[in-house]
Amino acid sequence: MAFLSVFTPVLAVVLCLVIGFVLVKSWDTETTSTSPGKSKGATKGEKRPWVDQDLQDDTEITAKEDDGDADDDWGDSTEEENLTQLPYSPQRYPEETMLQRSKEFYTLMNQRRSVRFISPEPVPREVIDNVIHTAGTAPSGAHTEPWTFIVVSDPDIKHQIRLIVEEEEEMNYRQRMGEKWVQDLAKLRTNWIKEYLDVAPYLILIFKQTYGILPNGKKKTHYYNEISVSISCGILLAALQNAGLVTVTSTPLNCGPKLRLLLKRPANEKLLMLLPVGYPASDATVPDLKRKHLDDILVHV
Repeated sequence: MAFLSVFTPVLAVVLCLVIGFVLVKSWDTETTSTSPGKSKGATKGEKRPWVDQDLQDDTEITAKEDDGDADDDWGDSTEEENLTQLPYSPQRYPEETMLQRSKEFYTLMNQRRSVRFISPEPVPREVIDNVIHTAGTAPSGAHTEPWTFIVVSDPDIKHQIRLIVEEEEEMNYRQRMGEKWVQDLAKLRTNWIKEYLDVAPYLILIFKQTYGILPNGKKKTHYYNEISVSISCGILLAALQNAGLVTVTSTPLNCGPKLRLLLKRPANEKLLMLLPVGYPASDATVPDLKRKHLDDILVHV
């Protein structure tokens, strides 16, 4: 009994320390999982920070914008529910003509390449307007057309965009992307230096609208907004190729929030893609890449 009486205070102290340690760890974990700017799934996101930061872009331009997602923030569209149905009779071609047109279009698009050496030669603005008008013909979820195309030609703004992109891209290459990704890009001779952002006569920044704003100020659901805008980007690339212009598809990781604020875009818009656009430079080169054969991408059932 004397032995136990001597060690009882020691055991009590040790037990208290263990309990305290467990409580502190539990509190730290809870705090981390609920800290501002982090989603509930932050633990998984930390493994790939370059994926999530733009998606979590919740910065504000004005203090009037509300971060809450209460039900009364969302409204019903005031558009007519029952749209008039119009006859649709597009031109129908003979089979030989269809075959010829399909081959010619493939030949045109097969010449499309990602070009990083762009001429500063001016491009008619109306051409840029036309290709974006074409991109706006893309289908979208519930016809919400959730896209915004920002065309930048001002040299100072273009340079500010370059500074933002290069700062983040250097961090991407050095820290975020990982060794394998960087190695896979090495054969293409790409890095974080983006001279074409200054040189190209136009930069087109495509933003997806994660929700719309109704005339009464309430939010409007934009279904499949990212898929819809991605389809629009594909049509834009085809339109640029058809006009004889070149670009390189750029998705500058973690640049979205800064570029959105620079361009004074509202909080519901998130950057999806950045395209430098112009004529190819006289000394432009592209990697000698081969595309997959039709048998590798097509399955008839």
